[in-house]
Amino acid sequence: MDNLSNFYIDGQWVEPALDIKMPVLNPATETQIATVAMGSSKDVDCAVSAASAAFRSFSQTSKSERLALLYALKKETEARFEDLAQAMRMEMGAPITMARDAQADAAIGHLQGFIDALETMTERTVLPNGDVLLREPIGVCGLITPWNWPMNQIALKVIPALATGCTCVLKPSEHTPISAMIYAEIIHKAGYPAGVFNLVQGDGITVGAAMSRHPDIQMMSFTGSTRAGTAVTRDAADTVKRVTLELGGKSPNLVFADCDLEERVSASVHECMYNTGQSCDAPTRLLVERSCYDEVLEIAKRTADGITVADPAQEGDHIGPLFDQIQYDRVQKMIQTGISEGATLLTGGPGRPDGLDCGWYVKPTLFSDVENNMAIAQQEIFGPVLVIIPFDDEDHAIRIANDTPYGLAAYLQTGSVDRAERVAAKLRAGAVHINGGAFNYGSPFGGYKQSGNGREGGLMGLEDYLETKTLHGLA
Repeated sequence: MDNLSNFYIDGQWVEPALDIKMPVLNPATETQIATVAMGSSKDVDCAVSAASAAFRSFSQTSKSERLALLYALKKETEARFEDLAQAMRMEMGAPITMARDAQADAAIGHLQGFIDALETMTERTVLPNGDVLLREPIGVCGLITPWNWPMNQIALKVIPALATGCTCVLKPSEHTPISAMIYAEIIHKAGYPAGVFNLVQGDGITVGAAMSRHPDIQMMSFTGSTRAGTAVTRDAADTVKRVTLELGGKSPNLVFADCDLEERVSASVHECMYNTGQSCDAPTRLLVERSCYDEVLEIAKRTADGITVADPAQEGDHIGPLFDQIQYDRVQKMIQTGISEGATLLTGGPGRPDGLDCGWYVKPTLFSDVENNMAIAQQEIFGPVLVIIPFDDEDHAIRIANDTPYGLAAYLQTGSVDRAERVAAKLRAGAVHINGGAFNYGSPFGGYKQSGNGREGGLMGLEDYLETKTLHGLA
């Protein structure tokens, strides 16, 4: 972990401009496992200068050259796969089985998705009118990633920058610096030219703001809270740079009586609790047709009571702790808010699960008889908390589903293909998961409304990093 004390700039590990450090804590034990250096605007200036110099040559590389580097990156990522999984187990509490199957897997899965997209992408097109359309890298990109899916979001930003011929500066979450450090080592080993990728650790109000305001950064890509996303947008406004955002969510999950209730409700509860509820697209509002409401409550409670909360170091399908004390306190406060608002506490509730006196563990919690105007139905809780809301008919369900400032994802459980198509067309969300349909690498990811703008993954994820140039009179 020696490289946590330095930043990766211009192809080498360099000392920070200032001697400011932050402890890195294991959320399962509340003990310090590392110390990370915290950057300043001077470090950002150095990284951007290196990226700007590298862009002059890297932007001129051919697609075949960039593909060769991506394949080298894949080989090196596979070699460090277990290191990535263990890092995320330690730094953000992902259970090790899940850390391998999903958290670390994203580094390889998204990479292959971008390789496939780049191989099919056309960089030069002759229009019907004879003009030539070129797609060119946008320039130096500033990338800010969160703690809840560290490698997933790094891969969705860094890889398309590298694939399109851009250069970049990455600021990962200061709470999950270990996996980002390992990824910088992977990129270095893959043979990328100096300055193409740069890593500066630090916080949002210092390093993130310096990147957003920097005149030599042409694009900012941010994943995190809506509040922080608006700050990035404001900071970037004076230099009129492109800004793409992947923000919060309060995703509805519509359960109709004609689905397989036992299967679909059980799966829905597990989906909400996955990653300890710390996913921006988690289906945290279960909207249930009134005719099957009581049966759904019984299935949901039984499922939640069967979810195990345990040490992330153990193999298995249990859930782990929240990532830090601040988030633990916030989730506890929101659980108490639900009780105060008059919702029925179906299971779970305040405090840690029995036998877990250390670590930021939370009981899987279900609220029933929730009204959609309650705080627990409108605010993103980001913990293992599910609210259950009854609806009368299809139109009523759609109104409740869309009654949110967010629009990242929606979920739909029904035995009717016609209903699935009809309802999905009316849901204001960037993705609709039907009867357990999962996200696939290579598909676009992003949301409507206050869930952000732009799309990440696959071909659309590459396009966000490209400018369009038209040549007139060439023929």
